[in-house]
Order: sequence, then structure tokens, then C-alpha cells
Amino acid sequence: MAEPIRIGYIDLSFHQASALEVGRILQTFGHEVIYNAAPHEAAFERLGRGESDIFASAWLPSSHEVYLAPMLDAVDKLSVIYKPYCIWGVPDYVPEEAVSGVEDLLKAPALSRMERLIQGINPGAGISRFSAQMIKAYGLDSAGYYFEPGTESDCFGRYEQAVAAKKWVVIPLWHPQFLHNRYAIRALKEPKGLLGVQDEATLLVRKAAQKKINPAALAALSSLYIGNARLSALEDDLRKSAA
Repeated sequence: MAEPIRIGYIDLSFHQASALEVGRILQTFGHEVIYNAAPHEAAFERLGRGESDIFASAWLPSSHEVYLAPMLDAVDKLSVIYKPYCIWGVPDYVPEEAVSGVEDLLKAPALSRMERLIQGINPGAGISRFSAQMIKAYGLDSAGYYFEPGTESDCFGRYEQAVAAKKWVVIPLWHPQFLHNRYAIRALKEPKGLLGVQDEATLLVRKAAQKKINPAALAALSSLYIGNARLSALEDDLRKSAA
């Protein structure tokens, strides 16, 4: 009996959504699949140890290159399945003429209306690393703004509660992400470029694992493209089905 294909991914729901799409393709070619989720650093460490055969996916170059670098020679890049990028966003009811960029957080009316806590997800995420740097680089701490890492629930739940109350709030976020499927979130201009560039969400396969994957399945995965909007919708569906 053929060995199952182990699909590794970072333990966040949008990565899970993309991993499930990869799994569905493998299953159509007769493969059994096992999913293998862990936080950012640990997920890449598992890939490096050979505990995952396929990884969905590495955001390159900005967010995850630092984690992938030690094992780069052991993997092949199969395809770019979407093109993520990080933002600091505000609800669309915050007037753009009042707050169009990060620097506007230090001016009126943001100083009197904006929530000071910028709630993030886990500290290993690229958006969390970038956001912590931005607090100091833009001098936001001088006005009482502060970044805190946390869980997905901390970050996304706080945003949804703020929107329900029409509060002014900044969310450190990215595309694709399920909140974009529910709300109009406007990205703030970030002139220092600390949020990185648009990444390529790259599907990886360990070179040593390729021999156990159907060549037709590898070819199908090599042409897989999900896209930001579709992945946001897939993640939203996944979350609603789990609720």
C-alpha cells in the first residue's frame, strides 16, 4: 500500500484552507493524505526534518525566507498558489481624508478616536514582526500605541467587535484573509516599506518525497493557482463550517 502524503502547513486557518485544496488534488490521483499543522517556526522545522512531504505554503521572500533558508537545498518549488501581502488596515467607515496612512495615526482626529492597542496574531508571523518594528519606527509609542501578539481569536475577534461598535481601530492583517470576505478593510499607506513586499505563496515539495507522488499529481500541483480572493472565500467557508 502506498505511503500517505504528509501535507505540512502553518497552523492558521487560511493556510489550512490552501492545504485542503492541495490535499483534494492529491486525493483525486488516489493518494491518502495526512495534514500536519504547527506554528510558523515549528512548521518549517518539521519540513526540514522530513516530517512533511509537501508544504502549503512558504511566503517568499519577505515573511518566511528566514525559516526556509536552512533547508532550501532539500526542497523544490512547485508553484505559486496566491500572492499575499501584509497591511495595516482600518474599517472603511474611518474617513480616508482623516486617516490615509500610518503617519496620520499621530494627528487629529485619530489621536482622539483611534484605539491604541494594535492586536496581532502569534509573534512568529511576518506581520507580527513587521508591526512591532513599525511602532518604534513611526514613533507611535510616543502617542500610546502598542502592539501585542496573540491568538487568531484575539486579533480577529477584537476587530469584529470594534466594527460592531463602530470604533476606530487598526488591524495588522494580510491578503488573503477571511475578514476581507466579510468587511471592506482599507489599507493604510506605509511609506517606510516595513510591511515587506508582495510575497509569493510557494508550494514546496521535499526532493526526497517526490518519488512517492504520482507524476500526474505533481504536474497538477505545479499548475495550481488559488488566488487571493478565492482563498479569502475558502477560509471564510472553512470558519463558518467549523462554527
